[in-house]
Amino acid sequence: MGMTETSASPSPATAPIADRGRHVPGEPGLWVLVLGDMTVFAVFFATYLVVRGGDPAGFDAAQARLDPVPGVVNTLVLLLSSLLVVRAVHAARTGVAHRATVLLGGAIACGVTFSVIKAFEWGAKFGAGITPNTHEFFMYFFVLTGLHWLHVLAGLVALALMTAACRRPDRLPGRLPLIEGAACFWHMVDLLWIVLFPLLYLVR
Repeated sequence: MGMTETSASPSPATAPIADRGRHVPGEPGLWVLVLGDMTVFAVFFATYLVVRGGDPAGFDAAQARLDPVPGVVNTLVLLLSSLLVVRAVHAARTGVAHRATVLLGGAIACGVTFSVIKAFEWGAKFGAGITPNTHEFFMYFFVLTGLHWLHVLAGLVALALMTAACRRPDRLPGRLPLIEGAACFWHMVDLLWIVLFPLLYLVR
């Protein structure tokens, strides 16, 4: 009888975590960081648009030297990564730690892919003699995409922390705030790119 009860009970790796009810995911301090980051980028975006408005022809001519394909591919890559992170958080909340780990591995692969594509894009620009000094547009291009790239790298660290947390199923309930907070940071990184991509590659 005792063995039957033991075999019927869920393993720590798959046991659902008690419902925490309606709550703001992550930690309050993280949201201060996220909102602060988004505010800084919003100021950069507004400044770029104002400066662009003073020389639309020059900015259009410089922008025409951008290849939009890497930007499109990176947009799709980050959208996929966000989907994987959403599914990973759901898996963690329901106690399916192994599935969460696999999904996060896919999200990390997406982040690395984004970085590789961005490195090749920058390399192609410098190889063609395009630098931040070429035109004011490219100064903003390198500054904004560079800042975002740093956030992607920080986001990869956050995803790695999420993965490490999910590899300890016995500690998963106590790590949920960390997992949710890191996921929110990654979604912010994706959201910033969704704004940045059309702003730099498409808006004329």
